[in-house]
Amino acid sequence: MSGINTLLQTLIGTRLPTIMNASFAFVVPVLSIARDMDPNNFTNNHQRFLHTMRTTQGALIVASILNMILGFSTIWGAYAKKFSPVIMTPVVCVVGLGLFELGFPQVGKCVEIGLPMLILAVIVQQYVPHYFSHIHERITYLFERYSLLLCIGIVWAFAAILTAAGAYNHVSPKTQQHCRTDRSFLMSSAPWIKIPYPFQWGTPIFTAGHSFGMMGAVLVGAFESTGAHFATARLAGATPPPGHVLSRSVGLQGIGMFLEGIFGAPAGSSVSVENIGLLGLTKVGSRRVIQISTGFMIFFSIFGKFGAFFASIPLPIFAAIYCILFGIVAAVGVSFMQFANKNSMRNIYIIGLSLFLGISVPQYFNEYTSSAGRGPARTNAGWFNDIINTVFASGPTVALIVSSVLDNTLEARGYDSDRGLSWFTPFLRRHKGYSDPRNDEFYSFPIRVHDFVPSRFL
Repeated sequence: MSGINTLLQTLIGTRLPTIMNASFAFVVPVLSIARDMDPNNFTNNHQRFLHTMRTTQGALIVASILNMILGFSTIWGAYAKKFSPVIMTPVVCVVGLGLFELGFPQVGKCVEIGLPMLILAVIVQQYVPHYFSHIHERITYLFERYSLLLCIGIVWAFAAILTAAGAYNHVSPKTQQHCRTDRSFLMSSAPWIKIPYPFQWGTPIFTAGHSFGMMGAVLVGAFESTGAHFATARLAGATPPPGHVLSRSVGLQGIGMFLEGIFGAPAGSSVSVENIGLLGLTKVGSRRVIQISTGFMIFFSIFGKFGAFFASIPLPIFAAIYCILFGIVAAVGVSFMQFANKNSMRNIYIIGLSLFLGISVPQYFNEYTSSAGRGPARTNAGWFNDIINTVFASGPTVALIVSSVLDNTLEARGYDSDRGLSWFTPFLRRHKGYSDPRNDEFYSFPIRVHDFVPSRFL
């Protein structure tokens, strides 16, 4: 489903080289559904699992309608026209920094694998091309494109040697889980072929409370993807995505979540942040490359042995890469500030407050949930708790809400130049005489698709 959604977005969505994958925002409502399933009402755990999945399917199908309404009614596009560089600076920064727990904290769980991966990636990606570029320009090209694959192969082989040599035979189970290449017997337990089909868990179960709770995650997916699209456009050399493009993207995201619910996926999708950083690192901003990669995504999901083979890569290897990729995305957010007045105390106030709240508020919600097992919101309405705990556990969502409110209410009039609107606004509009002509180059539909699409989405 991630492959299909990626294909939809690159063909008729934003048309940016973004990859869609499962969003962490859906963890809260899905766990809430699982907790509501009383084990005493089921004869075995498998029956309880099927009931949980069917309920999740129903909630995701209903909740996806929210994004369709926000997108195809152009409400999201109207909201996007209120954006400015002052808003995008903290939002894109938090898009990268908000996932810091997947970075060095995971590297430290198996430092003998994670740290060499981090050091090797920096050396091979940055230093080797610089010192060997005088030999042949092709060397720079090869290391820019394939250095991460080379580093992963080397460190993965090193981890396999440590595993085979018995280095982790007498360590704690947690260390084995993070360091071993044969954890959980992935290769032996994965099926050779498994083709997903609609309603594979059974008929969806529709409940109002769970559907409303899932809407919080669906809305968060739209917020996070919006910030990620601006980061992608910046690294891909495209103009900032106009409001109508963001609208049709959110609408298609809703269709993608609807399909995910039908096919039984346990979570909806949003834009992959790590692939944005990879775009900047490799300098490959072609949507055709992303479209071809969807074929690999679908292939590895159907042929389980191949997917399990790559899933056996120890997590600290990926965590080391994330340290680089998430950092690049966060730095892209800082670059938006060049289009606004960096000396304006108003801008400094808005960016600083939005950035701090975008990091600290989700940190509080996540730490509270980790220690207590439930989010801070505890009312008698479970659906309301899920919405609050999901929305405020998302850094980009908090940063976008705070910064957009402040930037459009705090001395908004007469400060267009300080806010960077003179540069930003032409890209967000589509009316002739006001929009930038370069938008059509990046965001127009392929072939003759525009003949079948309402003009408000063109």
